[in-house]
Amino acid sequence: MALLRLSFTHSGDRSASCRDRTPEELAKLPPNMRANQVCDRRRPPIYVELEVDGTLIYAAESPPSGLAGSGPSRLYERLLLPAGEHDLTVRMRDNPATDAFGYEATRKVDLKPGQSFVIDFQKDSGFVFD
Repeated sequence: MALLRLSFTHSGDRSASCRDRTPEELAKLPPNMRANQVCDRRRPPIYVELEVDGTLIYAAESPPSGLAGSGPSRLYERLLLPAGEHDLTVRMRDNPATDAFGYEATRKVDLKPGQSFVIDFQKDSGFVFD
């Protein structure tokens, strides 16, 4: 057996909760507070799926951290897999305004017995398989 760890931190896209203020709302505000858009402080949860050899083995929503829900979502999942070759596909949706996945990656890996394999996420480069 080999250990697959899905472990990363990512902030949900809060732009889905933004709305434009009306001219009447803007007129009631002091000049230094007249931002055209107002956004909710709370971040949305992220949704992550992991497929191994075409079978969905993990699907979960991860809520934002912090008392106000304004921090990043943290994900740490440990999964045991048989050693050998596997096709891994991982997807993440961080914007609740769409059903599409904003990030997706597929890799063929050869897991050795006793190996600890990590799937991480970096905002600039996407999913990292190591």
